[in-house]
Amino acid sequence: MARAEVREERRGAERRPLLSHISELLRRLRRILVALGATFFFTFAFGVRGFTLHGVTIPVPYPSIYNSIADYVIRAFIYNELPPGLHLININPFDPLFASFYVSFLLSLFVAIPVAVRELWAFVSPGLYKHEKDMIKYAMLPAFALFASGAAFAYFIIVPFMMRFVLYYTQVLGVEPTLSLRAFVSTVVSLTIATGVAFEYPLVMGALTFLGVVGARTWRRNWRWGVLGAFIVAWIISPGTTGGVIETTIGLILSALYFAGVAAAYIIERRRRPGPGSYADLR
Repeated sequence: MARAEVREERRGAERRPLLSHISELLRRLRRILVALGATFFFTFAFGVRGFTLHGVTIPVPYPSIYNSIADYVIRAFIYNELPPGLHLININPFDPLFASFYVSFLLSLFVAIPVAVRELWAFVSPGLYKHEKDMIKYAMLPAFALFASGAAFAYFIIVPFMMRFVLYYTQVLGVEPTLSLRAFVSTVVSLTIATGVAFEYPLVMGALTFLGVVGARTWRRNWRWGVLGAFIVAWIISPGTTGGVIETTIGLILSALYFAGVAAAYIIERRRRPGPGSYADLR
């Protein structure tokens, strides 16, 4: 009887840490969702109006779904991405609303990412080795820079080129050059995000080398597969309406990033010294 009680107490003690971890994870996920929802509501239902006080203009938010922050971003998309002669049309009654939803969700993701990183880092960092913490810290700035470079490349080069190509091609065919608002906004947002993520190619390679999963020589030996993968990714994320020009351009850039990842892998291997608690010790 006493042994059964001892075993039950031990099981309860083992369950309590697991439940506390789950409770902490749910609490942190709740904070992330609150940040996501609050930003989505603010960008969708509020606009910004300038209020002048003693010669100083102060931006003041005010409730409006007709001149919301998401609507400002959509107008910026139209002004920067749409060439003269290509006209936007509204096909379905709720397309403008869906476009605002889409942009508001995108903006809320960007705002919630720092909150998510902070909350997830606070949750997982106590269980990480020192070299794993260092890897994540060192990867934060390159990850942001690579994503921003890919997103800027898509926003300022891929999308305008694609829109001009569509305009010229429809004019040659004698077709009225029109595009639905929802398709336009979704194309701009999805291409920007997808290209930004694709530019993380060398960072993933460096992380795998840092963790000892894939060596630099393996990356170098299999460069043909890396280039093939780069062009496959380029084919997936590209719009497919430019006759292969954009696909080839993205594929060449991702291939160059692959070789940059190979060089980074060699640098990481030279600088990495297996310390206590590293994966090399666990093998």
